[in-house]
Amino acid sequence: MCWNTSSAFTPVALALRGPATRKIVRTLGDAAYLLINDWPSDDGEEYVAAVKACVDAISGKIAPERFREALLRAADEAGIAALTVVQPGIGDRRPDLHSGAPR
Repeated sequence: MCWNTSSAFTPVALALRGPATRKIVRTLGDAAYLLINDWPSDDGEEYVAAVKACVDAISGKIAPERFREALLRAADEAGIAALTVVQPGIGDRRPDLHSGAPR
């Protein structure tokens, strides 16, 4: 089992209600904990599908990104706002506008 798979999992930020208001899900382990402990409702069809997809991703039966899609559907069903967390790469630097370089 691969609980902390993150290389193929695009992080997602979720805005929950209550004491655990904002969570960033970076790994399958993060997602499993969130679904079991912090999810506002455990009876939605998409929620159940997301739990199953999480187990399948952890056991290697599906890709982590397929699970992420199920998580986003469950969040939508529960009225939870979700944002993709963009992580800048090494080559993503902005050009220096004050360097005097030609435009």
